[in-house]
Amino acid sequence: MAHIRRQVAVSDSLKFTTPGRVPFSVEFMPPRDDAAEQRLWSAAEAFHDLGVSFVSVTYGAGGSTRGRTLRVAEQLATKPLTTLVHMTLVEHTAEEIRSLIRTFADLGLTNLLALRGDPPGDPNAEWVQTEGGLLYTNELIEMVREMPECENFDIGIASFPEGHFRAADLEMDTQYTLAKLRAGAEYSITQMFFDVDHYLRLRDRLAAADPEHGSKPIIPGLMPITSLRAVRKQMELAGASLPKSLERRLLDAAKGDEEGNKAAIREVGIEVTSEMAERLIAEGAPDLHFMTMNNVRATQEVLHNLGMAPAWGPGYGHDMVR
Repeated sequence: MAHIRRQVAVSDSLKFTTPGRVPFSVEFMPPRDDAAEQRLWSAAEAFHDLGVSFVSVTYGAGGSTRGRTLRVAEQLATKPLTTLVHMTLVEHTAEEIRSLIRTFADLGLTNLLALRGDPPGDPNAEWVQTEGGLLYTNELIEMVREMPECENFDIGIASFPEGHFRAADLEMDTQYTLAKLRAGAEYSITQMFFDVDHYLRLRDRLAAADPEHGSKPIIPGLMPITSLRAVRKQMELAGASLPKSLERRLLDAAKGDEEGNKAAIREVGIEVTSEMAERLIAEGAPDLHFMTMNNVRATQEVLHNLGMAPAWGPGYGHDMVR
């Protein structure tokens, strides 16, 4: 029996008329405690009111947040919010993955972000295939496409503006990305980046290599910088780079005291993300995907700068966090 879709497909949501200049979406992480959970639900309600196109929920290494991911995703979907669930291959057998995908289908969670995932403990460690598991993301996509109960699934993948650090070169990265798109993925969301030219080159590479599959939507992943230390760590884990000019702006704002001048660092971060978003909109990006760390304020400030959200704070007559 065909499963009844409860969710709008993410790839369809990109085509809908939006009140803003372009659709926007956000990434959430499963909360670790009650206080974090309350912050997540406040953020979800605020982003719902701001007209978010879809929300995604991350999935810890080896399924370490599996239970929370499922619970949070199911609750987000009833808000209602179009909800995209991350799924990784790490420390799962093929049968465990198949069982989990069936659970997603049973819950009506038909939007899936297919990822290979990082090794637990050290994302930069050698990637080791789980015994009885899958080796590549395209195998996961093929598995889902072959499951009758998943006929309504809409699948996205990750893409890498600077190339994945495990790929020998950009040509190899291009071919890996195309293999996932050809296997049945409908779009990709990029790893965070801070140089729009990297995004544009990725888009051009894929389209030139395969005009059909390489022209599928590429959603830029953005993270408003609120801490120099945190963004350095994020980029190190991602195997990506922070542009020297941006790092200089942040260091100038810090004036040798990151803690004492965190407001100035944050101001630069919001300004930079707003500048990037303006250019991405002008270049025809299909959506802006914000990595929020379950917070609203920085993303809302960027959206306000784009003319897509009220100003932040009671002083403006608005306070979007309930």
